[in-house]
Amino acid sequence: MTFYPGSGEPTFNKIRSIETDGYNQIELKINTHTGTHIDAPVHILPGTKSLDEFNLEKFIGPACVIDCSKVNEIGVDLLKKYESRIKNVDFILFYAGMQENWNSDQYFNEYPTLTETAVRWLANFDLKALGFDYISVDKMDDYSLINHRILLENEILIIENITNLDQLISKNFELNCIPLKIENSDGAPVRVFARVDN
Repeated sequence: MTFYPGSGEPTFNKIRSIETDGYNQIELKINTHTGTHIDAPVHILPGTKSLDEFNLEKFIGPACVIDCSKVNEIGVDLLKKYESRIKNVDFILFYAGMQENWNSDQYFNEYPTLTETAVRWLANFDLKALGFDYISVDKMDDYSLINHRILLENEILIIENITNLDQLISKNFELNCIPLKIENSDGAPVRVFARVDN
């Protein structure tokens, strides 16, 4: 599994088996930002909300995918082409094709990030979260985490490391991204799935 450098490799250990114990059990050791996961405001901003403080409705709603696989950065000009769709969804997901580099060093290479202007433009919409098929909403070498900060200040959550977004381009669908309920959580792994309209 690909994980953010320095955050600790996840481990999965079989600690019980049917043959010796009468049941199977796996010990799982991960941090709250492992694999596909959601960032809460308190991940970056002290004194703000943790994931468990949001109602379940925060994690369900209409969504759209924006194809950004042919650009180096996501600016307002690109977003404005999708403005009518953005106005009618709770979630915007960005497809860059990075799932093809999952579990390799290439996954940490250049990926198209939102400009600060674009993030501030999106913050004017009533969005629940933004999602990405790559490792971070910010560039790997941007330690200011400005995109994280702007979004989370506006309680727009961040979903990272999503896959299969290419299957949803141009489709209308409901997104479900319900995290584990962990008290005071700064983030949590999540199974993200779509219910596509017929």
